[in-house]
Amino acid sequence: MRLVMASANPHKAVEIDAVLREVLSDVEIVPRPPDLGDVAEDGETLAENALIKARFVCAAAGEPAIADDTGLEVDALDGAPGVHSARYAGPQQDAAANLAKLVAALAEVPAHQRTARFRTVVAVVFADGTEVLADGVVEGAIAAVPRGDRGFGYDPVFVADEAAPRTFAELASEEKNRISHRGRALRALAEQL
Repeated sequence: MRLVMASANPHKAVEIDAVLREVLSDVEIVPRPPDLGDVAEDGETLAENALIKARFVCAAAGEPAIADDTGLEVDALDGAPGVHSARYAGPQQDAAANLAKLVAALAEVPAHQRTARFRTVVAVVFADGTEVLADGVVEGAIAAVPRGDRGFGYDPVFVADEAAPRTFAELASEEKNRISHRGRALRALAEQL
């Protein structure tokens, strides 16, 4: 099976490729065509955004496309940044600014109230219009200060319950992929494909 990657984020592309190759021996992941413009992720849910991206790339490439959308849901912030995680600090999608804004927003929140979860929805859209969706969630908490030099985005502050006290940015990629929201969503997707 050949799938065109909708994500232009190289970190996501590496994770998606690694997990899918582990669970689907016959999958070939093709990079996103470089001449495609940006896709407006204006959906109100992660599923809508994943489908928007996968539909766009499938139509442009004429081949099945895979896309994901991920949100960090922080209970003390009423679920924010959620679907707006990539643009939490503004439309420039600056990961460092997003992380700094999150740390500042939680500065006065005690450790026991910093519960959160990462949620990913993965979509595959086929040229015949068939669409497959799967989701994955990992529960955890937000650390007071960023730790670790691996991962990307909010990984330096997210502590998964299964990896505590280490943040995602302190885990080897294989360990993170085993327990992460994206890994779970991709394995659920593989079962449907």
